[in-house]
Order: sequence, then structure tokens, then C-alpha cells
Amino acid sequence: MSNDNHSLAGTSTAPHAPVDPFRFDVSALPAERQLLAWGERVIHMADLVTSREQVRSPFRAYFDRYEIGDCAFLDCYSDGVSLNRSIARVSQNTFGSMGFHIFVGGHCGSSFVHGAKRSGAALEVGVLAVDFEQPFRLSREDSQHVNVFAPLTRVQQAFADPGVLHGRTLSPHLPSVQLIVARCRALMTTLRTMPFQEAHRHLDALISLILAAFGADMGLAGSRRALERAAAFERVRSFVKLNLDNGDLTPEYVIESLGLSRPSVYRLFQHEGGLGNYIQNLRLRTAANDLLRYPQMQVQDIAYSLGFGSASAFTRAFRRAFDIAPRDIRFEPDARARAARSTR
Repeated sequence: MSNDNHSLAGTSTAPHAPVDPFRFDVSALPAERQLLAWGERVIHMADLVTSREQVRSPFRAYFDRYEIGDCAFLDCYSDGVSLNRSIARVSQNTFGSMGFHIFVGGHCGSSFVHGAKRSGAALEVGVLAVDFEQPFRLSREDSQHVNVFAPLTRVQQAFADPGVLHGRTLSPHLPSVQLIVARCRALMTTLRTMPFQEAHRHLDALISLILAAFGADMGLAGSRRALERAAAFERVRSFVKLNLDNGDLTPEYVIESLGLSRPSVYRLFQHEGGLGNYIQNLRLRTAANDLLRYPQMQVQDIAYSLGFGSASAFTRAFRRAFDIAPRDIRFEPDARARAARSTR
């Protein structure tokens, strides 16, 4: 995915003025600067994973970025790239936005690794959802793609917890995805001539289409049965969040407490690697936030407050999920500053 140092906040564009894109292209730079220059554009979002040979080789990449209210649309091309957004990077900066990566040309092969899914097998992807409040590792081949950034408040209109979309993909063969791609291709050629209000309306409609496609793919929209699944999904997630401090919180405890069937719960949380994995990852994400918000608290106290049986078990799980020890996050300068701000 691509981003730059512009804010995702709303702009003061006049309602009837055309949307003016921001252009970035590495083609005019020396070959040895092209990949590094591209990395500088995404470095505050994620770390670019490269080899010395890759840095010396020519690298093609550009984007046209349209700021439309509190959303953004990027018409982008780049050669193959690998990005890593670590838990430390998450602690240093937040976006308040969900990213949707839509392949419109070239290769659509990607691997995406996050806390709930440790394998990075290549997938054929039409649309990929990324929550920047969670860590991830992304590798993809050279492609033409569109990045759509929507504020979390907008995503919450369809999903109470936008984080459940993180790492989810839609197949390029789905009719809904083919419609999304067609809409993106049309906007790639027409956005720059649209008045701001019209552009905002088209982009909001595209976001609605993307969210509806994910909802249908997850079986959470449409029929009565789907609505029942959505209600059960919300009940389970709310129950887990309210009981994170309970050391007895297990899938069996949740299922028995809520009177749900085991197969239904398994299907609802299959993407997260099962309900047990969802509980573990939510505990770890909450712990990462607490480590920064409450720098005076001992690591073991945070571990016990989130249902972990021991500080050592917590540290092992945290390091396995995020490749960093819990206490080491507090040594990041930006992370310390953020923690200080949050506790004032």
C-alpha cells in the first residue's frame, strides 16, 4: 500500500472546484534512489523490507493521490515490494483509517501476515483490507492498484469493530469485486475533472460497495440467517472484550456462557484462526496499548490484568506475536511520547 505525509483529515476544497491530485513518481530519480525514495513515502506507515541488490536495481513506482473530505483515493503503480508494520511502528503513529488495497491490473498475488495468521502463503487477491492499528507484513508483486482510505468511523457504520476486517481478502473472481474494480478504473480517469462534491459522493459509494462486499463474504449481511450470524458475532466479540481480565476466558467458556453452538462459533472466527486465537490476539493488542498508556505499570501487572497466568507466559506470547518483548516497546522514543500524552 502507499501513503505519503499528507494528513487523512478533511480538506478545504471548494465544493464546485475539481479535485487536485498530489503526484509522486520516482522515474526521474537515479536508479539507486528510486526504491529508497518510494520507501521514504511509506516509512511512517511501515518499514520497507529490501536487500542491497534491490536498492541498486531500477524501481518503477508512482501514485496520484486524491484527498476527498476525510477519505483518500490513490491511483498507484509499483514494482513488487515488501512492507512490515511492526507493533512498535503501530505505537509510534496512528491513522484512524482503514485501508483497502484493490488490484486493477498486473499481478494480483500477495502474501499478508498478521497476528492471527502466521503463514504468508501467496494469495490471489482482488481486495485486501488493512487496519493500521494492527501490525502486519505485506508482500506483493508488481501491479496497478488503487488504495482507498476510509476513516474508522465510516467503517463502523457497517462493522462495529473495524479491526475484524484486518487481513481479510476478497477473490478477484467475485462479481462484487469485479464491480469494485470497474468503479475504481472509472474513477482513475474521471476523478481529476470532477467537482469536489461529486467526487466525494462517488468515493463514498465505492466505500459502501467495498464494505457490503466484505459483509456478504463474511455471511453477515442480507438474509435473516446472515443477520442472526451478525448478531452472534457481535455478542461474542462484546463478551470477550468485557471478560479479557478473566483467566478462565476460553472458547468453551464463551460458548457455554452465551449458549452458542461450537460449529457456528468456529465459522464466525475462522479467519482469526479460531475463537481462542482471537481472544489471545485481542489480549495482546490490548496489552500493547496498555504498555504505552500506563508506563508506570509493571509488565507483570498488565499481564495479570488481561488474564495471563504469568509474566513469562505473557512475554513469550507477546514476542511470538509481535517479534518484540513487551518492555522494549517502552524504549521507543515516539512510543514514550505517545504514552505520556495519553496519561495526562
